[in-house]
Amino acid sequence: MARSVDPDDYQHVPRPVAAMPKDFAPGHVIAPHSHPRAQLVHAVAGLMWVEVPAGTWAVPPRCALWIPAGVRHSLRMVGAVAMRTIYVDTAAVADLPRGCTVIEVSPLLRELIVAATAEPVEYDEAGRGGHIIALLLDELRAAPTAPVHLPMPRDRRLARLCAALLAAPARDDTLEDWGAAVGASGRTLARRFRAETGMSFAQWRRRARVVLALARLAEGEAVGSIARALGYASPSAFTATFRRTIGRAPGAYRGT
Repeated sequence: MARSVDPDDYQHVPRPVAAMPKDFAPGHVIAPHSHPRAQLVHAVAGLMWVEVPAGTWAVPPRCALWIPAGVRHSLRMVGAVAMRTIYVDTAAVADLPRGCTVIEVSPLLRELIVAATAEPVEYDEAGRGGHIIALLLDELRAAPTAPVHLPMPRDRRLARLCAALLAAPARDDTLEDWGAAVGASGRTLARRFRAETGMSFAQWRRRARVVLALARLAEGEAVGSIARALGYASPSAFTATFRRTIGRAPGAYRGT
């Protein structure tokens, strides 16, 4: 079977795992859709925004997003993206995540993903292809998660607040300020925010700024410019928050 760039061609192949390489131009958008198989979405270059009903993920090259079968999602490419997707028949493969999860991609896992896309679609399960896939699945199961999930609330007042903050992330309004704008008390918003996202408002805003920073870094923007745009007092303050959240300095993601 020739290597295709149509995801539908990978959903029913006679192998538990299928690998698809596909490149995208900057800004390309993939409309909401789902697949019969689960998928691991990884970009060896560029950054992707992935949205599902439960929230938004930024997926930089050092990470990958696991999406269970049947979950509707959309994607937007930041910069040119070299995407490498692994489709998995979870009826045949056990012990994989049950929900959407961003994982850290080790150098070994990255090379296994790339190697899988170079094998025949109907690889020899007893040969090199089968060994690559078996080790890839072991690495996937062992991979740590990455804190780049931005849960989105369903409450219409909180949804308005979050949309406004994502559009203007430097705003430092308090919840009382936001309450006056969306028609609720600050105390009510704080209670609903934690109930719907599992985070306090301050934690969510901090995570949102870091997630937005990942997209700007992928486009090659300077750290000082990003810090100003996101409302930080200095590049060092931004770097400290970024490192505390992601575990690496911003420079590790700049222009990747």
